[in-house]
Order: sequence, then structure tokens, then C-alpha cells
Amino acid sequence: MTEVKCQHYKKKRMEQEETIASLQKEICRLRKEEEDRIVTQNRVFAYLCKRVPHTVLDRQLLCLIDYYESKIRNIHMQRQYEEDESQSEEEKDYRNLDASPTYKGLLMSLQNQLKESKSKIDALLSEKLNLQKDLETRPTQHELRLYKQQVKKLEKALKKNVKLQELISHKKAEDTEKKDEPSKYNQQQALIDQRYFQVLCSINSIIHNPRAPVIIYKQSKGGSQNFNKDLVQDCGFEHLVPIIEMWADQLTSLKDLYKSLKTLSAELVPWHNLKKQDENEGIKVEDLLFIVDTMLEEVENKEKDSNMPNFQTLQAIVSHFQKLFDVPSLNGVYPRMNEVYTRLGEMNNAVRNLQELLELDSSSSLCVLVSTVGKLCRLINEDVNEQVMQVLGPEDLQSIINKLEEHEEFFPAFQAFTNELLEILEIDDLDAIVPAVKKLKVLSY
Repeated sequence: MTEVKCQHYKKKRMEQEETIASLQKEICRLRKEEEDRIVTQNRVFAYLCKRVPHTVLDRQLLCLIDYYESKIRNIHMQRQYEEDESQSEEEKDYRNLDASPTYKGLLMSLQNQLKESKSKIDALLSEKLNLQKDLETRPTQHELRLYKQQVKKLEKALKKNVKLQELISHKKAEDTEKKDEPSKYNQQQALIDQRYFQVLCSINSIIHNPRAPVIIYKQSKGGSQNFNKDLVQDCGFEHLVPIIEMWADQLTSLKDLYKSLKTLSAELVPWHNLKKQDENEGIKVEDLLFIVDTMLEEVENKEKDSNMPNFQTLQAIVSHFQKLFDVPSLNGVYPRMNEVYTRLGEMNNAVRNLQELLELDSSSSLCVLVSTVGKLCRLINEDVNEQVMQVLGPEDLQSIINKLEEHEEFFPAFQAFTNELLEILEIDDLDAIVPAVKKLKVLSY
């Protein structure tokens, strides 16, 4: 009994495993179909709208695409099923060709069914293409809002143009009644009015342009208080005056903003020399952006280099340099620094030359160099004293003084004697005196 139950349970388990395997295959197939469906939806939507779906209208469009794609898949499956069925029937007919007298009629009916299915498929494909073209030609919500705004503007412009035409025709009628008034003046006036209207329309289009700044209506300060509202009543351009006044105020306030930014820049980055603005030239937004960018760069550089000393430390260093090197103004700091650098270079060159001449090491200090030069000077002075003592003979100082006094007494007479002797002998050199005297002695004999 237990073996029978075990076999029964084994069979049951095998059946359940087969069922689970079939269900898993079915789940995989359905998951793959769902992924293919989502991929197809996104691909068709990207092909039609050139973007990614993200709104409620886009989801509705995806549902519509899914509906038509499912219809196309069903048609393809039906067509495949009919083709398979027709092939199986054709095979049966080929097998029972001898026993089937109505084979030709059946073949004709199948051909007709194929033609009908092909025509249905072509009709559905054409309908799909038409729907795709319709979706491509349909505007988006943003474009629809812009179109509505443009239609309203055009309707207003058309109404104004009609009013102008009526005014011009009314003026023409009055001109025909008043023959004394010249008609050319009225035509010119009508043309001028039409030009004014075109200018106002262009200004209105600029104000309503999406690129224009946000319109902030505010109470007019100057000219609009004296402006006659009855003249612009029901003309459609009442809103232009406060907007243009507001923009003019904003443009005039750019000068104050430029002055404030210039003062702030002088406080934060005084080493940047800003160009002086010409009063005749208007303030440009590019100049303001340049000042702000300069200050931002300095702030970013300070944040990056946190080890950089602050302004007070730098100022203290500069003032200390001025005290050390006797520089009264900031303009003289750079020339004095260059001079100090030049003198330092000359001193280093002199020290290096002395070290080479005295055969000292390049790493020796200045104290060693000075002591060596002092020793050399003492040696030279001792040698000079010894040479003087050797020349003069006596060793005591008083005898040297006496010798010098005797030399001062004897030297003038000796110099006068030698000069006369040179003149008599007609020679220029002292060494030639002795040979000249010897010649005279020989001649006297």
C-alpha cells in the first residue's frame, strides 16, 4: 500500500513539476511579450514625437499605439493562421485530388480569402500611416498655447486694422465733402497713422516675446502721470506705457548698480584696475558681469588657497618693507625692490669672485670671507713696512723722519742741477747723462 501511495505521489509531483515548468515558460513568454510591447511603444513614440514620454497625454498616446500594435499583431497572427490552414488544406487537397471534384472551387475561394485579408492588411497599414502622419502634424501643448496667443494677437491687430481702415475711409469721405482741404495731407496723415500702428504692433510683439523679461506692472513715476488715458483708451496698447517706463527705470538704475559694484570691487580686489566708464556711453550688462566674475574668481581662489595670508598681513608686510628701505609711497615699492634685488645680485657675484680668488669653499660664510680678507690686508701692510725699513735703513721712527727732512732739503737743489745738466747736454733722459759726460771727456782729450 505504501509503495502504491509513493508511486501515486510521485506521479502527482511529476505532474505538478510539469505544470510549474509550463507555467514558468508561460510567464517568461508573457514577460518577453510585455517587454517587447513596451520597447515597441517607446520606439514608435520616439519615432513620432522625437522625445521621451512623460505627461498624461503621452501615456494616452502610448495606449493608442499599443491598441493599434495589438490589432496589427492579431492581424498578422490571423494571417499566419489562415496561411497555415490554407497550406494544410492544400496538402489535403493534393492528397485527395483524385477523389475531390470541387478542388478548383475551393482553391478559388482560398485565393479570394487571401486577397481579402491582404486588402484588409493594406487598409490597416494605410490607416496606421495616416494616424502616424496625424500625430506628427498635431502640435504639442506648448505650441498650442503659443498658437492661441498668436491668434489672439492677430485678432486684435485685425480689429485695429479694421478700425484704422474705417477711420481712413471716414477721413476720405470727409475729404470729399471738404473740397478746400488738400487730399494729399490726409493721405499722408493716414499713412503716418498706419506706420505708428505698425511700430506699436512690433513693440507689442517684442514685449510678449518669450525671451522678453518678466513684465512687472507698476505705477508710472514721470511721464505716465501727465499722459492722457482717454487717448489710448480701447486702442489695445494701454499696457505698453508702464512696461516701457519700467524698463527705462531699470536701464537707468544700471548706472547706480555699476557704481556700487565698482565700489565693492575696489574694496575686495583693489589691485584690479577697472577702466573708467565714459559718461556718454551707456552701461552694458557685459561690464557688470565682468566685475562680478572678477570678484567671484578672487573669492574662489581664496577658498582654494586657504594658506594665503589675509589683506591685513599683506599690508603689514608692505609697510614693514617701506620702513626698512625708506620708501615713502606705494608707487616706490616696486622700484626699490628691483634696486634691492640688483644690489643683492651684485653682492652675491662679488662674494663668489672673492671666494674663487681666495680659494675658499662656496659654502663658507661671510664671516670667514671677511676674516680672510683682513688677514691678507695685514700681511700686505707688514710687507710694505718691511720694504720701507729696508729702503730707509734705520729702524727707529725718528731716524726715518730725519732722513725724510734731509731728502726734502737736498732734492730741490739736485732737481735744479739735473734739469740744467739735461738742457746743457740736450738730452731728455736721466740715464743718458753719464754716457753724454763720458763722450765730452773723451772729446776734451
